[in-house]
Amino acid sequence: MIKHVVLAVALALAGCSSGADLAAPAAGLPQVTAPAFGDANPHPWSAPGPDAYPVHGIDISRFQSPLDWATVRANGVNFAFIKATEGGDRLDPGFLGHWNGAIAAGVLPGAYHFYYFCTDAETQAANFIASVPRTPGALPPVVDLEWNPFSPTCTYRPPAAEVRAEVGRFMDILQAHYGQRPVVYTTPDFYDRNGFADIDTEEFWLRTVAALPSERYPGAAWTFWQYSSTGLIAGAEGEIDLNAFAGDRAAWYRWLSLRRQR
Repeated sequence: MIKHVVLAVALALAGCSSGADLAAPAAGLPQVTAPAFGDANPHPWSAPGPDAYPVHGIDISRFQSPLDWATVRANGVNFAFIKATEGGDRLDPGFLGHWNGAIAAGVLPGAYHFYYFCTDAETQAANFIASVPRTPGALPPVVDLEWNPFSPTCTYRPPAAEVRAEVGRFMDILQAHYGQRPVVYTTPDFYDRNGFADIDTEEFWLRTVAALPSERYPGAAWTFWQYSSTGLIAGAEGEIDLNAFAGDRAAWYRWLSLRRQR
């Protein structure tokens, strides 16, 4: 994966204090609402667990339909990462409905792509760009990197160097189009196998639902943490993925001022 400096983002997240947590958003940024979530299978977190972070959101696909977006927003969903595409030719049929519903309710939307290693980076980038509108105010795109042993068409697991090179090309294309470097979502096994601990210049969204990020990804910096796949939120049917942002409210506003699409 080609390295790109994100020093400005790191500075935006640095220096957070409890006093700054009460800061008001700058003009054009939505007010943070506090999470009022349940969990069908809660984990007994040690500190600092998810409750240490005031800004929470969800990630969804067509399987989380329909949502009452106004209700989930009122109950603490500040952002939503929405599945858009997969591989070189698949569009999630729930994407546009979720995208438009989030925007209408004041939930900040971001689109994610599930990466397939049996299709070249250029074809996958073209699929994403054709499917996801360039929307001022939206979150940066996300590339979802994880193994999918149940795929009917692609179970190929390339060497780490190939993974990083392919994904780097994909991210470069999306960055050129959307004006923002994609965030990397990944899982513990994918992170370990592909040497992501050596990458300190990409932004990560890390999955760990039974251990703190510091325990499962020692020394890793992260911007988003997927801490549950069994969340319960008024306005959403069934269980839903829950996520936290790595900072207080003031850090969130600073991050948005740098990382929202223009």
